[in-house]
Amino acid sequence: MRFEGKVAVVTGAGRGIGEEYAKAIARDGARIVVAELDAEQGERVAKEIEQAGGTAQFVKTDVSNEESTLAMGAAAGEAFGGVDYLVNNAAIYGGMEMHGLTNVPMEYWEKFMSVNMTGAVLCTRAVFQSMAERGGGAIVNQSSTAAWMGAGYYGIAKLAIHGITQSFARELGPMGIRVNAIAPGPTDTEATRSTVPDEIIQQILATMPLPRMGTPADMADACVFLLSDEAAWITGHVLNVDGGQIMRV
Repeated sequence: MRFEGKVAVVTGAGRGIGEEYAKAIARDGARIVVAELDAEQGERVAKEIEQAGGTAQFVKTDVSNEESTLAMGAAAGEAFGGVDYLVNNAAIYGGMEMHGLTNVPMEYWEKFMSVNMTGAVLCTRAVFQSMAERGGGAIVNQSSTAAWMGAGYYGIAKLAIHGITQSFARELGPMGIRVNAIAPGPTDTEATRSTVPDEIIQQILATMPLPRMGTPADMADACVFLLSDEAAWITGHVLNVDGGQIMRV
């Protein structure tokens, strides 16, 4: 119960890795704000957390919209008194359109970046003051190994998350707020199965030292660690959870 008495906001928590993040943090005692655009899925996850003995509230949130993110931060304060942790997980991934940089419609580019890049900025801005008032906190941003793979606009957005992570780490550190990121490798989720052809997945796995798909639980273990006091002197770091897919020096 490392997070007893704490409040965590998890964006995109209605399915996949975000759902596992929310449930894992709740199992360690935190009260959870399920910040999700899909009301049906968000309400389902909040209900399942409650049924498992935790405390959760669904707040419909569009991370690309500043008014919506500010309302999310206010709702967290009204429900639970403030925010201690934020996981910026929401992203367009499952079912995303596939274009090259030479032909992606700019309207789609702007929509994509508003969620996958700007969303982390808006959600952080919506809750950092509450964290500071409560004595500090921790933020985990969701990156991807795609950031290092020249993977089009998806990879570009994830590489931008690294810059956002490090910039916020410097800016918010004096307030007692740590900011880190997780870069998952190929992970067995519905979104991955619907987006990446199986033959591509098999090619990737064949090159990895630990040649298996990751699981949402693998990511959740890393997220819980980075939020916890066990990572009290870690900030501005991108943690690969990828079976050795990307080895950085």
